[in-house]
Amino acid sequence: MAEKEVKLFGMWASPFALRVEWALKLKGIEYEYVNEDIPFNKSEELLRLNPVTKKIPVLVHNGKPLAESMVIIEYIDDTWTEGYSIMPEDPYDRAQARFWAKFADDKQCISATFGVFTSIGEAQQKMLQEARDAFQTLEQALCGKQFFGGDQIGYLDLAIGWFAFWMPIFEEIASLSIVDNENAPLLKEYFARILDVDMIKASLPPRDKIYELSKQRQEQFLSGQFKP
Repeated sequence: MAEKEVKLFGMWASPFALRVEWALKLKGIEYEYVNEDIPFNKSEELLRLNPVTKKIPVLVHNGKPLAESMVIIEYIDDTWTEGYSIMPEDPYDRAQARFWAKFADDKQCISATFGVFTSIGEAQQKMLQEARDAFQTLEQALCGKQFFGGDQIGYLDLAIGWFAFWMPIFEEIASLSIVDNENAPLLKEYFARILDVDMIKASLPPRDKIYELSKQRQEQFLSGQFKP
């Protein structure tokens, strides 16, 4: 299928926009990237394309916009069917991949991690235990496999893989550990493995800039200037 007018609205430091970039790169799809000034100065075009949530990422294909990173990734896989397959072929495996992606996004992994990052004292310790429990649970989907997708990166790796880069930064800023050899050894090894994939490595943002922005965001959260 033609790749005409494939445009991705994202933000350079967004792991959710990066998910979509990874999918496009795995498929070999050429695209135009529009970097948005999130969250304070969203463009009129973004607000027009995604009037519901007003968030990135938004993929525009032949003039038709789609929002939500994991929805976009499924669309990419369904639309460009030749070559690399992102979703598992087996219906049960596809359902399981969606289940674990939803667990990571809607349940404890993201919410608890950001809770650790944006709290202090007893509240932080409570969120820390929730985060560790969540990532230990997530290891069930990885057990015995090189990647969540098996021998190659798949749908669930695109959902989870960004943690490999961002988590150590969050841990360093918060001066604690969520995923380590004691709490989640399989994930710790997986983080190193996926960051060694050339495509993943080449598309990561500069670590020092992510650290600086994350530190600034944490200070804003803690002072009440900014809400998650």
